[in-house]
Amino acid sequence: MARKKDAVTETAKETTVKAAAKKPAAKKTAAKKTAAKKPATKKKAAEAKAPAEDQPRFTDLDQYLFDHAVHYDIYNKMGAHLDTVKGQDGCWFTVWAPNAQAVSVVGEFNGWNPEVNPLKKVAEIGVWEAFVSGAMLGQLYKFFIIGRNGDKIYKADPYAFAAEKRPGNASRIADIDKFKWRDTRWMNKRAKTDIHSVPVSIYEVHAGSWMKHAATDENPEGFYNYRQLAHALAEYVKDIGYTHVELIGIAEHPLDASWGYQVGCYYAPTSRYGTPQDFQYFIDYMHQHNIGVILDWVPAHFPKDEFGLANFDGDPEYEHRDPRQGENPDWGTKIFNFGRPEVKNFLLANALYWVEKYHLDGLRVDAVSSMLYLNYGKEDGQWVPNIYGGAENLEAMEFLKHLNTLVTGRNHGTMMIAEEATAWPKLTGDVAIGGLGFTFKWNMGWMHDFLEYMKLDPYFRKFNHHKMTFSTSYANSEKFVLVLSHDEVVHLKCSMISKMPGLGIDKFENLKAGYTYMLGHQGKKLLFMGQDIGQYREWSEEREIDWFLLQEKDHRDLQAYVRDLQTVYKKYPALYTREDDTSAFSWINADDNDRSIYSFVRWDESGKNHLLFVINFTPMARPDYRVGLPVGATCRLVLDSKCEKYGGDHVAKKVYKAVESPCDNQPYSFAYDLPPYGAAIFRFNTVL
Repeated sequence: MARKKDAVTETAKETTVKAAAKKPAAKKTAAKKTAAKKPATKKKAAEAKAPAEDQPRFTDLDQYLFDHAVHYDIYNKMGAHLDTVKGQDGCWFTVWAPNAQAVSVVGEFNGWNPEVNPLKKVAEIGVWEAFVSGAMLGQLYKFFIIGRNGDKIYKADPYAFAAEKRPGNASRIADIDKFKWRDTRWMNKRAKTDIHSVPVSIYEVHAGSWMKHAATDENPEGFYNYRQLAHALAEYVKDIGYTHVELIGIAEHPLDASWGYQVGCYYAPTSRYGTPQDFQYFIDYMHQHNIGVILDWVPAHFPKDEFGLANFDGDPEYEHRDPRQGENPDWGTKIFNFGRPEVKNFLLANALYWVEKYHLDGLRVDAVSSMLYLNYGKEDGQWVPNIYGGAENLEAMEFLKHLNTLVTGRNHGTMMIAEEATAWPKLTGDVAIGGLGFTFKWNMGWMHDFLEYMKLDPYFRKFNHHKMTFSTSYANSEKFVLVLSHDEVVHLKCSMISKMPGLGIDKFENLKAGYTYMLGHQGKKLLFMGQDIGQYREWSEEREIDWFLLQEKDHRDLQAYVRDLQTVYKKYPALYTREDDTSAFSWINADDNDRSIYSFVRWDESGKNHLLFVINFTPMARPDYRVGLPVGATCRLVLDSKCEKYGGDHVAKKVYKAVESPCDNQPYSFAYDLPPYGAAIFRFNTVL
């Protein structure tokens, strides 16, 4: 069946509904004519309660909006929804299966018998539905589909709000509208916040391995449930000073080792840690403690599991029919067909669902590079060029523009964050000027250069000095998040502390210096769990973070230093405002490669509380070190990585006066006793 090309990009459903009202419907029912005379709210209620034989729950208007990828709350019609029809309690089941010969629903309410509850095709685009009397909250179900070629298929519900805990993969009837939210203050404040002008320090967390209970028969994996996790994690995040947590692996997935990036059900929080209401509690509790919650979201690809989206009705529906467009050979996964309206609508509504029904503060969009390039991870002959002969995925570009304007336009203060590893231009640029509209982009270039430099023996750092300066040349080209994520501490890449050169305390001093550089560099911040305590082992989803290390002083000292870095970050606006302004950062000396020392200033727009950073990346003490300044200011020491508080023995003065003595091509300077691997931050003013 030929598909209409979506030309609608409005971010408000109301605009589209008005447009739809002006367009004559192909087939106007008597019920629709009557409903048109009534207020919209009454019409909606009437549709929801109408018996199946009198009025399809999935209406002509639903079909129009879905077929144009603008049915932004399609999850209220698709899937399983409890209701009462003709005095009978039960559940509506609705599914999109355009190539099916027949569809029925099977579950605990009918003995999993595919002959008991057939669905009726109620829309030309292939939507099927039925009301099943007696189906109850919490029961498991699947759709039984007879494909175009007679294939008999059992599929989980793509729009299910809950799912069976693995290894089972059935869907579960759920109601997510009963939770009583208590985060009104947070939500109101968020709506008024310019996220670019506030501190954003993200703690990336895998819920199943952050902290575990001792294994029991009832809980052999030792998982914290969402509610327990909320209390423990909020306490830790508040103590260290992060502003947000980013959760990986929350949408339901069958394989623990995939970390949640092989999604089995896009609308269901994983049942490993509890119910949808438990997850709502987690977010609500975080908000009550002034902690934002970001969710990893995976619209780039999906797995080939038999129960999932792949070949959903016996034919490719969510993916392209042509495997050169519909499969990622590197990952062994399917690629969403971003040009098909119903598929786009599935993803657009899913993004809104997490943000609006679960009050999430942002989505980190996984693997954006693979979405933007048709030839990503493919050899010649494995991909199809676009209509202009290029490798850019034009349909994915339009989808991302629609997605970002929609989510942030309807939910002010939320973030859309791209994991993107190429130099694609204007990723965070405004859609109106050709950008893709993301709020932030992960700075993968900075991350790669930073880690390559930090792993070097200090002797060789002088030959690689540029690795730490290059990123500042493009730091204002996008709105960035500096990331040291889970991907960098797995698969034999070593943990962060184990990447550091040297032995014993040298590793900790290297890491403190590196984290100080990260603090001073433009961009919001992200650390993966375990990196703030110096975990030696690589991360594994099978065990909790090595919290026992905090019994040792070196690890406690590192944690204390990270805690104070967070305090400095949130205290001084120079570190989190005007990050796309070239005048907000300047090098004092970017060329001291022989000594591997970097010095730079983060300028505050007010003229007060500018911050000067001086970082020594060698084990050589520089007691005669002199640092330049453009003004003759009084500098006060804010942070010294080698002081006693963090396990060092350095004793430094608290106040330094820059005198008229040229240094670093600056007219003023002051002397500072710079210790081995020493990192220091000074505060100064240029106005009284």
